[in-house]
Amino acid sequence: MKIAVIGAGQFARSFIALWQLHPDVEEVWVSDVVPERARQHVESHGLAGSFDSFEDALASDVDAVAIMTQRWSHGPLVRQALAAGKHVYSAVPMATTVDDVEAIVAAVRETGLIYMMGETSYYNPATVWAREHIATGEFGRVFYGEGDYVHDMDNGFYAAYRYSGGEDWKETASYPPMLYPTHAIGGVLGAWPTHAVSVSCTGISDTRGDGVFDKAVSRWDNDFSNMSALFELADGGVMRTNEFRRVGYWSGPESRFRFYGTEQVMEQSITSTVVTVKTEGEDYHKGRTLDISDELRAGEHSEVPEDLTDIDPALLSSFRSGTAKVHDRSRLPEEFEGAPNGHEGAHHFLADDFVVAVRDRVQPPVNAWVAARFTVPGIIANESAKQGGARLPVPDFGDPV
Repeated sequence: MKIAVIGAGQFARSFIALWQLHPDVEEVWVSDVVPERARQHVESHGLAGSFDSFEDALASDVDAVAIMTQRWSHGPLVRQALAAGKHVYSAVPMATTVDDVEAIVAAVRETGLIYMMGETSYYNPATVWAREHIATGEFGRVFYGEGDYVHDMDNGFYAAYRYSGGEDWKETASYPPMLYPTHAIGGVLGAWPTHAVSVSCTGISDTRGDGVFDKAVSRWDNDFSNMSALFELADGGVMRTNEFRRVGYWSGPESRFRFYGTEQVMEQSITSTVVTVKTEGEDYHKGRTLDISDELRAGEHSEVPEDLTDIDPALLSSFRSGTAKVHDRSRLPEEFEGAPNGHEGAHHFLADDFVVAVRDRVQPPVNAWVAARFTVPGIIANESAKQGGARLPVPDFGDPV
């Protein structure tokens, strides 16, 4: 297959390199609104070439496009690519409006094309562990789950928004936290097979006063820097997620998850992950608490690729992780061994799952329907916060076909 990567920013580089290594990818192309960036990637990675525009990429013979543009631009670009007959890999979020999400799901259903959203938390070691153990029934009935994405603006985000936003970067740095919900929601629902049906969300207005999260500046008229949402789930359970951008949290996993079942509990904190289990033969109220942190620790890739050295040091950990013991690397191409990875081991699995889905015409794990269930709850949560925490219904577009 041939892939065109649209948006040659810092995040895209990891995937350009991995798809260039993949044995089932014949050519990798790139396009960017800053042509020099695209040309630099062609030269540094030995790519097939660059396109002058997104439209040129769609008019070419590439089989798929990977949308790596600004987070609020994905929905319209994905719709355009599907209409042009291209398979689509999209960075998160899927879209910022329910209408765009619904249209993408409908297009995938009608065309049979492959759509995959690149949600890293689906491959987060804690989510992988919980998914396996929930599926075996060890948790009993799961009734409550928590997912946090805690990333302070000072921890690399200022630099990232300046890099991508140009002179008007503050206008878009005010992006509402709940419109970027998938790192929290995806980690919970990526392990727990259910979906949200309603939500109440509280937004906390920013007080920094630096022109970010300022309604007078914000493209979205947004002053919420921290948001917390409580979701009712289809199976009668409850999910709580946090999206924090002003928080004194400087180390450990940005995404953290906890699952509470009638027979077992898993809790992840800043320093460790533990699971409480009943012990066979013991009194019902007795059991053990096991530290499973070692199974979930992804470690760190020792070297920083040369083309990532311009990334703010606070963000580098997201681009240089290894994989964890809980990850099954046997399913990955051997060409990925030793290649740069990121987001606690997720990048290798994301890159491979998309190629396999297109090659074999099978639905990827985070397909259009699953992506909708990771994305739409945040869109509705943002609206709830604007309405003072009103409980609102969350639409659902069904299961994969």
